[in-house]
Amino acid sequence: MARYFIRLAYKGTAYQGWQVQPHTTLTVQHQLNEKLSMLLREPVDVTGCGRTDSGVHARDYYAHFECSSETLAGNADFIYHLNCVLPKDIAAKRIFEVPENAHARFDAVARTYEYHLLLSKDAFNDHQAWEIKDIPDVTAMNTAADALMNYDDFAAFCKIGSDQKTTKCKLTEAWWMRHGNYIVFTITADRFLRNMVRAVVGTLLDVGRGKTSIAELHEIVKSGNRSEAGQSVPAHGLYLTRIVYPEHYKVNTEEE
Repeated sequence: MARYFIRLAYKGTAYQGWQVQPHTTLTVQHQLNEKLSMLLREPVDVTGCGRTDSGVHARDYYAHFECSSETLAGNADFIYHLNCVLPKDIAAKRIFEVPENAHARFDAVARTYEYHLLLSKDAFNDHQAWEIKDIPDVTAMNTAADALMNYDDFAAFCKIGSDQKTTKCKLTEAWWMRHGNYIVFTITADRFLRNMVRAVVGTLLDVGRGKTSIAELHEIVKSGNRSEAGQSVPAHGLYLTRIVYPEHYKVNTEEE
């Protein structure tokens, strides 16, 4: 059996997250399992690089699977046929062979998310960004984002009831940038806790709106208490944008 990585992107609006669920076919993992199994004529069960929640999007996503075929790597015809049968909001980009012990989730060394805020109504992007009614102070939010870089325990931003073995994460970047009618937050870490990015964004927005001071932000992080942090922002503004693997996987050696 050969092991492959598949690189894909998807718009999460119509799906109840990545992971297969017992009473619905509306998950990205289910759609990929079903279509790969159909084309390869054997059962296929993909393992994703992470569990995105309902409504969350992914511009760069990887999953691994095994099958008996040894001719999938770089097979443009197979990618074409897979995209023909996948829903229009899921796009396969590339399939490449990896070592038999390679793991899409556990071997990732960094992940990047973006959160998109919309400052006024946009008829074409109502499900791809969260429209807010006010314009927050981006400078203050960047100061707050810089403050987060001093910490490695983010229990205050972890969804209550999550089965996380550890709440420690190593942040390597966190910053805001305004792009015309949008404000985009970018954050990179070795791992993320469940609901962490949406909770961080909600808390930093409180700083940008003058509801929370930088001193209070430090106390929130130190508390480790989810109830002290801001509300989680809606899922539809969140994007998984980049996954980094060890160099020998050659994940980013080809452009689609």
